[in-house]
Amino acid sequence: MFYDTETNAHGMAHDPFKAIVAPRPIGWIGTKGRDGIRNLSPYSFFNAVGDRPKMIMFSSSGRKDSLRNVEETGVFTASFVSRILMDRMNESSAAVAYETDEFELAGLTPAPGRIVDAPFVGEAVAALECRVTKILTLPDMDGNDTDSHAVFGQVVGIHIADEVIRNGRFDLAVADPIMRLGYMDYAGMGPVFELKRPSQRT
Repeated sequence: MFYDTETNAHGMAHDPFKAIVAPRPIGWIGTKGRDGIRNLSPYSFFNAVGDRPKMIMFSSSGRKDSLRNVEETGVFTASFVSRILMDRMNESSAAVAYETDEFELAGLTPAPGRIVDAPFVGEAVAALECRVTKILTLPDMDGNDTDSHAVFGQVVGIHIADEVIRNGRFDLAVADPIMRLGYMDYAGMGPVFELKRPSQRT
């Protein structure tokens, strides 16, 4: 099949776009407004975008509380979502009033950042502390602003739980991440394998 995205006439019960761009890591974004109110929200439009320096990005469809807070403070955190925290991550995705603290709502510990003034999930096996480098309202191909807003941040601090460090590596099999697929579907880790690049082959 083929369909153009202007008409979006795919004939399916649900738009398959996000199922095709999958799996996607989940950025569990922790922020705090100037008024001190905490926010925690999962984003599947999230990824690492550079390593020299270390950079990550999350994108908000619509102007949500996370976006408001990073515009005010210029900092955020991204916590790692393990399978054991899946249900609490889902609880934190509830559409609630700005004044609601999703850490409390989901029964999670708001651990304070060491470098940035933003909370992260204390129960997470890893978390990144970030300073905003750019907030971009994404344009369409005609140059018109959309309602998607990408937040880029430079990682200035990294938290890793000792129990997921094995043989000098962050052990993903132990950390057990979950990933977003399409629709309401998620996936976990399968067997881990190594694939060497052509230049690394002997």
